[in-house]
Amino acid sequence: MTQPRWLRNVRPYGTPAEDLLIENGRFTQRRPASNEALCATDIDGQNQLLTPALVESHVHLDKTLWGQPWRPNSAGPTLKDYIANERRILREVTTPIAQRAGALLENCIARGSLTMRCHVDIDPEFGLRHVEAMQQLREQYRDLIDLQLVVFPQTGLISRPGTAELMREAMALGVENVGGLDPCGIDNDPIAQLDFVFKLASEFDRGVDIHLHDKGELGLWQIALIADYTERFGRQGRVMISHAYCLGMLPWSQVKPVAERLATLGISLMSSAPADCAVPPFLALRETGVNLCLGSDGIRDAWSPMGNGDMLERAMLLAFRFDLNKDEELAAVFDAATVNGAQALGCAANRLKIGQPADFLLMPVQTLGEAVVSRPPRQVYRAGRLIAAGGRLLESRL
Repeated sequence: MTQPRWLRNVRPYGTPAEDLLIENGRFTQRRPASNEALCATDIDGQNQLLTPALVESHVHLDKTLWGQPWRPNSAGPTLKDYIANERRILREVTTPIAQRAGALLENCIARGSLTMRCHVDIDPEFGLRHVEAMQQLREQYRDLIDLQLVVFPQTGLISRPGTAELMREAMALGVENVGGLDPCGIDNDPIAQLDFVFKLASEFDRGVDIHLHDKGELGLWQIALIADYTERFGRQGRVMISHAYCLGMLPWSQVKPVAERLATLGISLMSSAPADCAVPPFLALRETGVNLCLGSDGIRDAWSPMGNGDMLERAMLLAFRFDLNKDEELAAVFDAATVNGAQALGCAANRLKIGQPADFLLMPVQTLGEAVVSRPPRQVYRAGRLIAAGGRLLESRL
């Protein structure tokens, strides 16, 4: 039990100022902003914008080189070249996963992400080492962030003997989601990969999250196939397709029937709003009812030296990519970095309502649009407690 405290003079989503009462880590009352003198336990919101915490829907913490000496990108041109280059670099890095991933995780929390989905590499070379390291890290930060894991067979599932058995072991250890990667482009056997992924998810009652880089009509055919498997195995509302570049490559008349099916089945899409390839058409998908969320993907790793873990910046990149500059459009991309991510991850979306956790951000701006455009300094609260300010976690655990 914690002492009740008022969050005073804040503007939820930019609306007129209110006070919200926090009890036992949850919002329990709200009222118009009061002129009463502040009590010692009150939080002075100073007329700042109040928003839910951010959601990082797709990241690879175990691969990061965050905090390491600068490494120029040395990968070749193809997806398989990138994978091979990453394996070489990770063999050379001696800093433990927990130290690299922990430093990046603290940075993400400090920028306001309090819910996260992390894809974790698994293959016969690494075994369960990455999974076990990330599970330990999750326990270390459990009171600060809700962290889901996805077991990710990046070097192949069907095409890499021994990987399927390791994925089953990871499920037994409690990993929440079964991952996959380019059923055609990596495994060259989409039926075998999807059969395994969905049967494993059904057996352990877990979610599914599949990286799909395959392009054009081949990619669209795989999305339709994933929809078939989702329906057949009763995974509605528990499937994510990450990247799905193909949806931005084909005419909307060809994409729309597949999009409508995604909406019906509750299959979410994740985009990192990349600069180098097609991006799923955000507004058209949104109007069709498809839930599209945002993720950083790799941050400062062997794939790219880019990224900073700020989901407000990722929202800005989505808006910039599609030239979204109206307030209502900027509010929609803010949703992609918050409530859409929560929906995709199967979490209750924090909409600052009574009874919900007091996980929130305070920012010295007027509107959601201004927050997306300016990415201001922010105060980060978890269960009504200030845990980060000015881009730094107040109490590092490294």
